[in-house]
Amino acid sequence: MRAKEFINEAKEGTMHKHAVGASTGVSKVRDVGGLDRVYHMNRLWMAMAMADGKSQDAVEMDYASFAEKYNTVHPYSEEEYNMLMQALKTIPTDHKEVVPYSKSKEPEDTAKTSPVKGFKGW
Repeated sequence: MRAKEFINEAKEGTMHKHAVGASTGVSKVRDVGGLDRVYHMNRLWMAMAMADGKSQDAVEMDYASFAEKYNTVHPYSEEEYNMLMQALKTIPTDHKEVVPYSKSKEPEDTAKTSPVKGFKGW
């Protein structure tokens, strides 16, 4: 047995000719640098969902989310926010505060009274 028969590191794989013949097209995609293929594929799926399929023009969307390749942390209380700050001082982390911590508040356009009359019994 020759080494080239079981070592295939030297060349990139190819599609079988039957698969090529049966296919209507195949594209290989990954993010530049190949750092996070899952996130990149998710953004591609979002863009494809927004596309009309009638042209090859770019769709109107941000190419990256606000979090992009970061995880996000959403503390619900001041105590949890302080816990996050303690952890960030303990573990070396690339950290950006997108929205500074504050008490949550309802948006101004949120309805504050129910349109349904309360049931008072029979």
